[in-house]
Amino acid sequence: MASVDECRQALQELAARLDRNAETVRERIDLDRTLACRITDLDTAFHGRITGGRLVELTDGDDPKAKIALSTSSDDLLALVRGDLDVTNAVTSRRVSIKANPFDLLKLRKLL
Repeated sequence: MASVDECRQALQELAARLDRNAETVRERIDLDRTLACRITDLDTAFHGRITGGRLVELTDGDDPKAKIALSTSSDDLLALVRGDLDVTNAVTSRRVSIKANPFDLLKLRKLL
């Protein structure tokens, strides 16, 4: 099981990767949504905002009103960010749960 700090670091790495790609993605993806990432085995959460192809305002704590909610285990979160776990396979195998508007899911898939 990964630690809370490792999960926080993984999300910060994801934010940095999205930031590097934001210029090329911004024209293709019009997405401005709040995001909650719930780590089920650590009983913790993080939240932020996806806007302009970037993940910004990332902080500790849940956002029950988030438009996009991702739930997964700590190890699966790290595997997703490292690229060791495909998001589509993770969702279909129920290792990851993503609750969002279907149109937002399509945009999010392009972003990741």
